[in-house]
Amino acid sequence: MGLGVYQGEEWKARIRRNRKKSHIAPDQALSPSDSNQQSQWANLPPELLLDIVRRVEESETSWPARAVVVFCASVCRSWREVTKEIVKTPEQCGRLTFPISLKQPGPRDFPIQCFIRRDGATAQYLLFSWSDAFGKRCSLVNGVELTAEDGSNKLLLAARKVRRATCTDFVISLVATDFSRASSTYVGKLRQVSNFLGTKFSIYDSQPPCGIAVQPTNRMSRRFHSKQVSPRVSAYNYRIGTISYELNVLRTRGPRRMNCIMDSIPFSSIEEGGTAPTPSSFPQSLEDNFSSFPDLKEKEPVICSEAPGLSVSPGLMMGTPEPLVLKNKAPRWHEQLQCWCLNFKGRVTVASVKNFQLVAAIDPTQNVPAAEQEKVILQFGKIGKDIFTMDYHYPLSAFQAFAICLSSFDTKPACE
Repeated sequence: MGLGVYQGEEWKARIRRNRKKSHIAPDQALSPSDSNQQSQWANLPPELLLDIVRRVEESETSWPARAVVVFCASVCRSWREVTKEIVKTPEQCGRLTFPISLKQPGPRDFPIQCFIRRDGATAQYLLFSWSDAFGKRCSLVNGVELTAEDGSNKLLLAARKVRRATCTDFVISLVATDFSRASSTYVGKLRQVSNFLGTKFSIYDSQPPCGIAVQPTNRMSRRFHSKQVSPRVSAYNYRIGTISYELNVLRTRGPRRMNCIMDSIPFSSIEEGGTAPTPSSFPQSLEDNFSSFPDLKEKEPVICSEAPGLSVSPGLMMGTPEPLVLKNKAPRWHEQLQCWCLNFKGRVTVASVKNFQLVAAIDPTQNVPAAEQEKVILQFGKIGKDIFTMDYHYPLSAFQAFAICLSSFDTKPACE
């Protein structure tokens, strides 16, 4: 009884501390002292443990209260396995719980609503979960200011814009305080391809695509040159998608036109009965990354870089499925307002060339239900000063959607 009271008070204290840390904490192993202290919790009867975790998961459906579910997975190994078994993917339950949830597809029937706050002073872009409390504030105050310490919203991902001599990177992390690519919180980046007009971007993931073969040209890039790399951190980036904006040669009015080729998502995922790749965990080491590709692991080590001339085993190209391509949903001209309009269903309130809706580029001959052909997979738009909404559907993940939206923030005079 005494241990139970102590543990309950400890969890309450951790929840209070978590309100100040608004990020989804990365997976961390228990220290030996914690393991010894919590050993009694590991001996709970399996039926009781299952019932406890299920009740917690069903009752705490939104952040910051949902942090308790994460704490259940942090007690010990048995609690962690039970919690991972009970907690469903975002596609199944529509909720983000663990860090890996940010790289899993969203729900099919409704979007996961988020918003992005732009900080011009620090060149940072913060992705938060949407809360009803924040929605009410937005309806009352235009251009509402929000800080990362706001307890009603959860920091999901953070990006920092880094200008380089030949390109611009948006480095994406789980936290807003560490953007080192050697960190365990690094999840990927968006890179503006080195072209004069700045209309092309590449999305890089810190882990290999789930169930998709690696492309042979500029697919992977080495993250650091030092030999002293933590064995728990992947040393490579994997290009999972490209974004291109069409040139506005005639300078016509309207939203920017863009196309997204998602190499890590097969087109079959939106066909009848199709499924999207769903990673179950982050790779713990570079060895784990290569274990997904036996042909690559068994041959000589591949030297990867972002420069031309990348050499990758040609056998990895065989069987690569057709990628999903996203395009702008065509706007309609509003005669009364004399402007191009899209139906954002109240989620966007400020006109901007950055606003967009993406749908799948589908050929009439392809086996895709009519509902899927018109479904908005990702929408992004302005609601106030430096505040933008981001709503995404299956088969995109939060990370992929965030990377696409970041491309809209970069200046593109030739497209406007």
